[in-house]
Parts: sequence; C-alpha cells; structure tokens
Amino acid sequence: MFRLQKSVAGMMALLFVLIMLAGCASGTNTGESANASGEQGSSTEASANTRVIKHAMGETTITGTPKRIVTLYQGANDIVVSLGIKPVGVVESWEQQPVYDYLKADLGDVQQVGQETQPNLEEIHKLKPDLIIATKTRHEDIYDQLSQIAPTIVTDKLYDWKEGVKLIGEASDHEDQANQLMADWDKRTADFKQKMGDRLPIVANIINFREDEVRVYYLSYAGIILKDLGFTRPAGQNDEDWGAELTSKESIPDLNADMIFNFNYDKTSSETVKLYNDWTSSPLWANLDAVKKNQVYQVDEILWNMAGGYKSANLLLDDLYKQLKLN
Repeated sequence: MFRLQKSVAGMMALLFVLIMLAGCASGTNTGESANASGEQGSSTEASANTRVIKHAMGETTITGTPKRIVTLYQGANDIVVSLGIKPVGVVESWEQQPVYDYLKADLGDVQQVGQETQPNLEEIHKLKPDLIIATKTRHEDIYDQLSQIAPTIVTDKLYDWKEGVKLIGEASDHEDQANQLMADWDKRTADFKQKMGDRLPIVANIINFREDEVRVYYLSYAGIILKDLGFTRPAGQNDEDWGAELTSKESIPDLNADMIFNFNYDKTSSETVKLYNDWTSSPLWANLDAVKKNQVYQVDEILWNMAGGYKSANLLLDDLYKQLKLN
C-alpha cells in the first residue's frame, strides 16, 4: 500500500536538529507536552493526566491534552480530523496537493512540513509541536530526531487505520472520541452485512495496474475494510503481507474472484494504459469469474489506497453502497 520505500532524512536536516536541539529542554521525550505558548502544564495537571503510550518504537510519556500536533502520514492527517482535532502541521498528499480534496475544508490552510517519505525536520521544529504522529513504515530511521523535537508516537503498519485510530486517540487525549468512532464504524458494517444478506461472503480481489506490473492487495487498507464487511480473499492469498506484484499475463488466472475492485496508479501514463488494455483484452482475463459476471468495479485510488484513514474508510463504504445498490 501507499509507496513502500522508507524515508531517509537528509544530512542537512539531521545536522540542523542536532544543533538546534542540543540542550533544548522541550526536545526531550519525557512527554511533558508544551502548550501553544511553549509553557509546561501545571504539576496538578501532570499528576492527573500523565500516561505512557506504547507504540511501534517503544514507549512515550505524554502529559495533558496536546495542543500542537504534527502528523507525518496520510492516515494520521485523516484520523486527527475525524477526532475533531486541527493539527498545526501535516505532510503533503500524494495527489490533489497540498491535501486530498475530501480533507481540504479541514486542512487546506494547515502548514505543510514536507513529504510523507521525507518530512522537513526544520519546519517541524519551528512549529513547536507537543505531539508528533509518525509511522514505522516511513519514519523508523528518523524516530530519534523526531523524539528530540517533541514526544513522538509511531504506528506499526501504515495501512492499519484501526491501529491508528486507537493509538492517536490515546496519545491525543481523545480516547472517548476514538472509541465512539469505532462504535459508529461497527454499526455501519453491521448495516452493510444485514443489507447484503446471503450475498455474503464474497470472494474479492483488489488490484492496481501500474506501468510495468499489476499489484494484488491482500492485507491492505482496503483489504482490512472488505474483511470487516464480510468479503474474503481468494485461495492462496492467506499471507499477512500487503500483497504481491505480478509481471506476466500468465498470472491473470491468479486474479480470479467473484468481484474485482481495480484502480490504476497513474491513469495518465501511456504505459499504464497500455498494460491495462493488454491484460484486459486477453482471453485469460475474459475467463475470470468477476469479468463473466460483470462484477469488475473501477474505484477511487485515493479512497482505496492512498488516504488510509477513518473518514476515507467511510467514503469507501459509501461507494460500496452505491456500487452494490444497497441505498
């Protein structure tokens, strides 16, 4: 899901952090979150609301309710908004820059702090955050630098939006709101299953045409959502990995499923269009169950792959209601 390469902070950014943060009390990872003016909360507040947050890179102590939050991946951008939080800094979206259209009303004027794969440490430091939200997939290599700027929590799997809601809710002191979001999600998935009735379970594939390969997504962002809704994966797709990359048309039979949800990574690329046309004009493609049943759906790449949050999960579910005529 998303782009799989890890970010590597530039040497200049690292040097900046080491110089700027040497001896800087606010740069410790004690979790004594500074308020907007940079002042620490009272000892009474600290004793009343200090918690140790366990995350993918260890433990971080946070005191009080963070007021200046910076988010470093797309799912976190989405989740904080879903929790009713407006961050002070976000990373740029992959498409529809600076943020995805569905988040522009909430985040359109928020300060940008670089790309998800290479956040700008200097800009993050300038914002004086009291909480940074990162993901191990992207930011494992710069966790120490981030932790010197402010208390930092790290999700394990980039695509696991449920983990994100739970962890971010706990760290931001919005645990009740996070629990409510998941309760609302459970109600929606129950309604979907009830309306689908005996049409479930449905074996489904999520695929993505690129310039030189076709990606099949197993345990991915959209895969987690489909599992919640009562869909299953084809035989042979039981791995807990994100998915697989196919490069030969001889692999088309491996895509067999009752339904196929497809998005193309770059619709404007002539090579992507060529590969899509080549595969979908093959007799092997025509023999797939989903093709024969007219159950191949073209879906939104941002909602099904790039966004990775709570709001986008609900928008994806809205699309399924329409596609499957459940409204």
